[in-house]
Amino acid sequence: MPLSAESIASFAGVLSDRTRVSMCLALLDGQAWTAGELALHAQVARSTASEHISALVAAGVVTEERQGRHRYVRLAGPWIAETIEDIGAVVGRPVPPTSLRRVRAEARLAEARTCYDHLAGFWGVAVFDALVARDLLCVADGPALTPEGRSWFAEFCPEPVYASTSRRRSVRACLDWTERRSHLGGRLGAALLRRALEEGWFVRDTALPRALRVTPKGRRAFAELLGIAV
Repeated sequence: MPLSAESIASFAGVLSDRTRVSMCLALLDGQAWTAGELALHAQVARSTASEHISALVAAGVVTEERQGRHRYVRLAGPWIAETIEDIGAVVGRPVPPTSLRRVRAEARLAEARTCYDHLAGFWGVAVFDALVARDLLCVADGPALTPEGRSWFAEFCPEPVYASTSRRRSVRACLDWTERRSHLGGRLGAALLRRALEEGWFVRDTALPRALRVTPKGRRAFAELLGIAV
């Protein structure tokens, strides 16, 4: 289907509201949120949140699932998360933080965070750069695995994600909005973060959605696997 000004303007209009964008940013953690949790996060009444969620559902930005009295909402897919992250990288951070709490929160997000289902922030960029430096990833004509990279990921990830028939790209250079450089997205980026969480190399910050904390075990693992010394 060809691009049209109407469809693009309609999609942009959905994301032109601060409350809806706030909800989408929360959902970048890759988890399902209840309507009540999103209302609390966006600091609006539940009835107002419900209206915004309905608009996002209608635009195909989020999907919803009802379980009993609860309405669970999540992003429609990784392509939506990547679009939002790309927009964030373009617009940057126009307003500097004005409180110590906000400064600390942004510092934690800048160090390591989830970009839907893959690793972002300083650590995400460090992994991407290390893969390129070790000739596991080629970026000359767009990111692609080298033969050595295919072997490395086949051993690193027990699931054969690089050979998946999914429509989602196996490798994607995702522009990081804090580092302004690329981190690893796509199916392989998701598989890498999944392995890192399973092994305890990163742990989720329960107080700050999306934030991750690298553990001493994780520092040792990435130093051994990719030569990342921080």
